[in-house]
Amino acid sequence: IGHPERVVDKLAEGIRRVCSAFNPRPVVLRFSDFKTSEYRDLKGGEKYEPEEPSALLGWRGASRYYDPKYRDAFRLEVRAIKKVREEYGLKNLWVMLPFVRTVEETERVIRIIEEEGLHRGPDFKVWLMAEIPSNVILADQFNKFIDGYSIGSNDLTMLILGCDRDNATVGPIFDERDLAVKRAIKHLIDVAHKDGRTVSICGQAPSVHGPDFIRFLIESGIDSISVNPDAVVQVRKWAASIEQRLLIERATGR
Repeated sequence: IGHPERVVDKLAEGIRRVCSAFNPRPVVLRFSDFKTSEYRDLKGGEKYEPEEPSALLGWRGASRYYDPKYRDAFRLEVRAIKKVREEYGLKNLWVMLPFVRTVEETERVIRIIEEEGLHRGPDFKVWLMAEIPSNVILADQFNKFIDGYSIGSNDLTMLILGCDRDNATVGPIFDERDLAVKRAIKHLIDVAHKDGRTVSICGQAPSVHGPDFIRFLIESGIDSISVNPDAVVQVRKWAASIEQRLLIERATGR
């Protein structure tokens, strides 16, 4: 408290290390998405964080960024990103907005980012975590404010199936391969591509569910796939093999 520059410097230094290692390849940084229960578990957290009956569906993601109780903290994140891009010269740093419930929320958060001097352009992209059904249903509207999507398959599955992923009782119902989830993913890719927006996927689904799920993603036109570190080599092999088979099938008409 009282030393915001320390927060900015600490954040910027950590981000700088990652961006330097990957430069000039893009690094997409997801803004903080801790839930109230996670903040409360930190030292002194109970002093600032409310108790919520369902933290997964509570005060998290974009809803915090423009809230007067949290907005100044979010601005520190944005300033750290600006420092990495402008003072350290690492223009490969992009950002991603998590848990955005409405198009209006997107506008409000983008406005804060712009007030801090960062503007979307050829070398600065703003992505959206697609993890709420509204992101899929209104993708044509979200397209106006963002440059790409990363599908958060865990939360998207939870909210489409109405299944709390932290509740072991209904755990067996939670499955990213459910037809409702797969149709949502395919629809998002189609609508995003119409406006030239890219679509990636994060979460554990590609790593856990293997070749069948990866084939579905590739056939649907996914632009990139994020996987667990220990699965990178195997998933890369699967993806290459699937893409080769699809090329042969299309060439032979099978």
